[in-house]
Amino acid sequence: MSTSSTASVSTHILDTSVGRPAAGVAVHLSARSGRGARHGQGGDWRALGGSATDADGRCRDLPVLPEGTTHVRLDFAVEAYFERSEKKQADAQQDAPANRDSGATEVFFPEVAITFAVVPGEHYHVPLLLNPFGYSVYRGS
Repeated sequence: MSTSSTASVSTHILDTSVGRPAAGVAVHLSARSGRGARHGQGGDWRALGGSATDADGRCRDLPVLPEGTTHVRLDFAVEAYFERSEKKQADAQQDAPANRDSGATEVFFPEVAITFAVVPGEHYHVPLLLNPFGYSVYRGS
């Protein structure tokens, strides 16, 4: 597909609780065409596939968006990432709990779903800044 007739998407994740890229997070990409559901004209979401973040926290092989895409959804499966991170931290600090202050071992947001509008021919880089109890996203460059 020509980049002039469709939008493109990239993403990366930074774990702000440790100041490092979040590796191994599953990311799924979906798309739809038409206006949003609140206008009653939105199409159904179409799952396009996915990838996982590399050691640099980036997904370098997300599927290409089909022509006519107007909305994109990125689903980040972050719970498994934090479970692995907690285990690594606990193993490194064998005599201390992984989360001393709160005693919590669960992730507050097990999944993060980001939905955004796109225009054909533009590239959308959507970074996710993540920690066990919150997240932030923005349109990057």
